[in-house]
Amino acid sequence: MKLAIAQDGEIVSAHFGHCESYAIFEVEDGNLARQADLLSPGHEPGRLPAFLAENDVKAVIAGGMGPRAVDLFHMNGIEVFLGIAGEIDAVAAAYAAGDLASGESTCTHGEEGHENCEGHE
Repeated sequence: MKLAIAQDGEIVSAHFGHCESYAIFEVEDGNLARQADLLSPGHEPGRLPAFLAENDVKAVIAGGMGPRAVDLFHMNGIEVFLGIAGEIDAVAAAYAAGDLASGESTCTHGEEGHENCEGHE
């Protein structure tokens, strides 16, 4: 099963749609193997869920994303974990061990735009 983690450098990106790339891991029976990163094709509404589905991703981890993106991931059969922060390899290991719990999105996408997001409007 493929896991994608939105990344900025070696940490989980605070906002899925604005990350540099996606760290890809193959996860099977608690074992974890890092694959080649996927560069982000850019932020375009609806594109990222399809892009990761085309790359056989079944779960995605990020600090935050909007509710429409979450719905599109679910429509593509991809599980979403939000409110996650930290170093990529440690987060992936927690996921593989079954110790990662989804939380609140760090980006609320209210009527005023992106609320609580770091580094963008």
